[in-house]
Amino acid sequence: MGLNIEEQKAVDRFRKDVVEPSMTNIVIVDFWAEWCGPCKALAPVLEKVAAEYADKGVVLAKINVDEEQFIASQFQVRSIPTVYALFQGQPVADLTSARSESQLKQTLDQLLAQLPIKGGDGGAAQQQGQDVEQFVAMGEQILADGDAERAAGIFGQVVDMAPDNAPAHAGLIRALVAAGRADEAGALVASLPPALADDPAVKTARSALELAGTQVDEGELQTLRAAAAEDPADMEKQLAFAEAAFAANSRDEAADTLLAMIERDREWNDGAARTKLLQIFEAVGLEDPWVVATRRRLSKILFG
Repeated sequence: MGLNIEEQKAVDRFRKDVVEPSMTNIVIVDFWAEWCGPCKALAPVLEKVAAEYADKGVVLAKINVDEEQFIASQFQVRSIPTVYALFQGQPVADLTSARSESQLKQTLDQLLAQLPIKGGDGGAAQQQGQDVEQFVAMGEQILADGDAERAAGIFGQVVDMAPDNAPAHAGLIRALVAAGRADEAGALVASLPPALADDPAVKTARSALELAGTQVDEGELQTLRAAAAEDPADMEKQLAFAEAAFAANSRDEAADTLLAMIERDREWNDGAARTKLLQIFEAVGLEDPWVVATRRRLSKILFG
């Protein structure tokens, strides 16, 4: 992995102190430093709650960011205290804002009811459907917040817990696409059984994957943008730019271009611009506020 000796030692310590215990427990990871006043104020709360919840499967691990700079950088710690809950090596909750004992306990109680924690209440086995739904919602929120890698980790964990859950597979596909891992997303789609592949949620995710296939580098995108601007009447150039713009996460540019095409000639190429815009709607999600607003713009053009 290209790690130097000290970085490898840091990874080994983290694996031993955090990852391995998290296989069967919730590990509260507290990133702190000696000079951090708020860290010292929060520490007693974390220690007290962790001690009270020890028999339920909760462990506290403290990471001094001055001593473990490499690990802190891997978690993209920007300020301290930063506190995460990890399970099976993956972050499952950001506890940084849970500064009081009651807030921390409330979050831990929710996690313990959802996860198959050794020594916990075993609620996940009886309520797996509800638990999986909650984790899918967590993954969706994290994906919407722009942390595609973390979302992929959570969706991947849900897929392991519930291999037949279509929303989890769909979320994982979209998270992988958003993280720039389209090849992995494609491999996942190819491995799905027909029952999952034909699920509406998975079909939506497959649309996102198909649209990602038009991704180009920044130089090519600029070239396509310039070509479209220079010749607004050339529908092929407009469509090529719209596809590339959406794949580059410039969905406003993509929508503006496609809407202009529809307004100019809605029948061009058997309605290709409208078809592409509807595919984008499906990939983003029909309930997404951006889609709702853009659909209104489309309706205004089509029905005046």
